[in-house]
This record gives sequence, C-alpha cells and structure tokens, in this order.
Amino acid sequence: ITFNIALNYGGRDEIVRAVKKIAQKVEYKELKVEDINEDMISQNLYTAGEPDPDLVIRTSGEIRLSNFLPWQVVYSEFVQKYWPDFSEADLDEAIIEYQKRTRKFGAN
Repeated sequence: ITFNIALNYGGRDEIVRAVKKIAQKVEYKELKVEDINEDMISQNLYTAGEPDPDLVIRTSGEIRLSNFLPWQVVYSEFVQKYWPDFSEADLDEAIIEYQKRTRKFGAN
C-alpha cells in the first residue's frame, strides 16, 4: 500500500514544475521534443516511481479534486465520507466496493 499525505501541495504547480524540468532537458539538447510522452511527465512529478492511486477517499465532503494529484488520479475511483466519521469499517467497505467495480481506462 502506498499512502501519500500532501501538505501545502498544488497539483497544477506540480505539473508546471515537471514541464519546466522536461523543457530544460530539451533546451540543453538532452532530449528531443518528440520523445516527450505521458510516462516522461509522470517520471518528473513529485510522485515519480510511485503507482497512480487506484482509490481516493474524499473525506472533506467536497465533490471536486481541489487541485489534488490532477495528473495521477485521472483513472482513480472515488469514495466520499466525512472526516472524522470515516472509520475502519468504512475503509473496508470502500475497498470491497472498489473490488466490485469494472475499471475503464481511456484510449492512448
């Protein structure tokens, strides 16, 4: 299990920083523009080397992402439950519900 806690985090800022790192490699001729792909962007994010989340548990009651891991959660499943009411039983229920879902991923 990978568990991430994001403090003072902004997803758009993370993407901008990743793009700048890649652009710098192009500028220094270490990389060609045509070699840029989704995997390269992922490898330049703060979560490089970690799997994308399969399940996001949204405990604030909000229905939006709120700038949280916008690149990484594109195919994640979501569960909503208010904090601090979220219990161990709720986690078990979320996992069981997740296991019942048919995951669909978009075309590349």
